[in-house]
Amino acid sequence: MPAPFQSLAAFRTLLSTLPGPDAGAVQAATARNGQLTKPPGALGRLEDVAIWVAGWQGREKPVADAPQVVIFAANHGVAARGVSAFPPEVTVQMVANFRHGGAAINQLSRCFGAAMTVHALDLDHPTADFTTDAAMTETEVVAALATGWDAVDPGAHLLVTGEMGIGNTTSAAAVAAAILGGTADDWVGRGTGVDDAGLARKSAIVAAGLARHLEAASDPLQALRRLGGREIAAMAGAIARARAERIPVILDGFICCAAALVLDRAAPGALDHCIAGHVSAEGAHPRLLAALGKAPLLSLGLRLGEGSGAALALGVVQGAVACHSGMATFAEAGVSGA
Repeated sequence: MPAPFQSLAAFRTLLSTLPGPDAGAVQAATARNGQLTKPPGALGRLEDVAIWVAGWQGREKPVADAPQVVIFAANHGVAARGVSAFPPEVTVQMVANFRHGGAAINQLSRCFGAAMTVHALDLDHPTADFTTDAAMTETEVVAALATGWDAVDPGAHLLVTGEMGIGNTTSAAAVAAAILGGTADDWVGRGTGVDDAGLARKSAIVAAGLARHLEAASDPLQALRRLGGREIAAMAGAIARARAERIPVILDGFICCAAALVLDRAAPGALDHCIAGHVSAEGAHPRLLAALGKAPLLSLGLRLGEGSGAALALGVVQGAVACHSGMATFAEAGVSGA
């Protein structure tokens, strides 16, 4: 269905009306878990993950063989200030790489049977440099949210959102700092691998953006508009659509979690259908996950983006679902229970 909002106010209202999990399915899945041929709690966190998926899918026996990976790409005006180790034209080049199947996320999507789509958002028109103006107008940010909303397949069993955009760790750091407080230094990391001088420059630019957009601190959707990027907004729109369809979401790294933070602070509980796929090597990601109350499934030192860490975590979620839905109960197997 087309995005049912045409303004930030309408999107904010929508977030407060999205559905919750199916309590009956949670109860049934919990009961089933207690009868499976294993000692109680022997599968550890996998048991909780399977029951969580069951609740959102509304099934006693959840399924996970049709995941979707959606990648959004956009360019940032602030990239012209030298905040990345790579030039802005890499965004366009990597979109072509995604479409030709040559990136890490293509391999991971294929590995776990995920349908992958790529959405480039107005690459010829970067957002405004947020040190001099709001990154996006309301029309632009709403359009990006709608792109994310429309990109989600309602039939997907699980969703991963990823991104590509030179300069987007700078925007994500600015969004996180505006919403959660702290200094620019608390949130800025090395991103694509900037040196010490680049890190200092990046921090100064985020500080300048925060000083210019003080209003962003009181409204997460305005933080997104003023300091974010089109791909960050699109991820937020996709995560919100997944909630509307009751599709469980696996969150990726720092940039994805900054997009998710906007939803979480705009409507408490908006991320109940989300799980953290991994904790990345970007320095502020653990702090951001703590603010979201999400414990990561994996910790492998990844810092690629593209949805790669979340796509890898697909395997963990699929394993949890396979065990829960495919194992025999004690009665079915003719095994004596405890």
